[in-house]
Amino acid sequence: MITRVHRRGSRVGGLLRYLWGPGKAEEHTSPRLVAAWDGAGPLTDLEPKVTASGKRDLRALTALLEQPVRAGDRPPTKFVWHASMRLAPEDRHRTISDSTWANMAVQMLTEVGIATTATDPGLRWIAMRHADDHVHIVATLVREDGRTNWMRNDYPRCVKATYNVARRYNLHRRVPPADRTAHRRPHPVEVSKARRTGRAHTPRDELRRRVRRAVAAASSEEEFFAGLREAGVLVRLRRSSTDAKMITGYAVALPGARTASGQPVYFGGGRLAPDMTLPKLRLRWGIPRPPPTAPKAGRHERVEAMRQAAKVATAAADDIRRAAGTEPGRAQASAVAAADLLTSLAYAMEGDRRGPLHRAAEVFDRAARDLYGRVRRSTSRSQEMRAMSRLVALMGRISGDDDAIASLALVMDLARLADALEQLRTAQQRLHQAEAARVAAHALRAVAGGRQPAVTLPLTVTPTSEPIVGGGRRTARGR
Repeated sequence: MITRVHRRGSRVGGLLRYLWGPGKAEEHTSPRLVAAWDGAGPLTDLEPKVTASGKRDLRALTALLEQPVRAGDRPPTKFVWHASMRLAPEDRHRTISDSTWANMAVQMLTEVGIATTATDPGLRWIAMRHADDHVHIVATLVREDGRTNWMRNDYPRCVKATYNVARRYNLHRRVPPADRTAHRRPHPVEVSKARRTGRAHTPRDELRRRVRRAVAAASSEEEFFAGLREAGVLVRLRRSSTDAKMITGYAVALPGARTASGQPVYFGGGRLAPDMTLPKLRLRWGIPRPPPTAPKAGRHERVEAMRQAAKVATAAADDIRRAAGTEPGRAQASAVAAADLLTSLAYAMEGDRRGPLHRAAEVFDRAARDLYGRVRRSTSRSQEMRAMSRLVALMGRISGDDDAIASLALVMDLARLADALEQLRTAQQRLHQAEAARVAAHALRAVAGGRQPAVTLPLTVTPTSEPIVGGGRRTARGR
């Protein structure tokens, strides 16, 4: 179940005429009230009467809803609040009575702050039904004591309240509230341009992947910028206005993505992801250390590197379980470092081919991010994990049976780490990320078992390796 908050309006009567009317495609059948504000009286008295001409007389109900607005103190111009609660497709086979819909609507509106008891002079509202799978809610945003309820941040509050209602009524689809860890969707202008130029992904998404790979393989900003250039990315550094030797930021661009005048389109790190700014990357890498000499990259060395990384991943999973309740910052740092290790492993096993391990790494990264783009200070365990990420990146591509077997064993250890991350996110009530960790663990086990999973994340849309700018006509959303 999900609640959609529609645009606010200034005409109660017009909205009621639409809801009690035939609809755009004669889809409104048997419209009726199922609930109303406390103190409104019997629903049979509020229900619009059918006139001799066969139409509904909505004047009385409109006047009742508008009465507090007309008597209010400087009411807003757009005082009509409209929302609809709709069942998910997998729940539409259930027969829900009008009284159950009324209870669900009242519970949601009470948690949001619209529905109040008769002793509290709150808002006037109604809930009406004209279909099996949804109800409409109409409220006027002036309380009966004359004050305005501005209903700020109404959509996230409604999503959270609807999730709680769906959980109480044991509905299958429960959409948790947003946790501020997903990437922003590409702007429609970017999608349109990518489609015109024949790209499967927008430049922003492609740059985010390449920067992620460079972050996972680097231990300092010097290695990071060198890795970006090796990946074919144009890099522009921003220097301090007071000290030309001090680098304060960076921007990246794809050589083939240019403006109409032929100039590269640069994106700053913060425009790719909240945790990709240079100060946050420095915090992520920790104390700068002198770069070690590149190790010998043979098959035997790759096997040994995978075994070392597997031991570190197992220890990190144990650390996440132990530190979940007492040191969440330590567990968070280990989770982000594990995402880097999985990113490096995906390129070692699949190269530039966007296979199932790449998709699993992107979903795992979604589960590992902190809220609002925060970056936790590195710990000894996260530094050890990040050293393994860099070592796996330096070892190069998997080329034989021995190192392939060792790498698949590492994939299985990372699946167990994803299980620990799911437990951490569930305890933190960050349910989108818990679902992402669960999907990543399933995909990693499928890769380790030789299967080719279809990695999807049903709760939220995140950038994946699938084409995002392909054809297809957008379907109109039902009211």
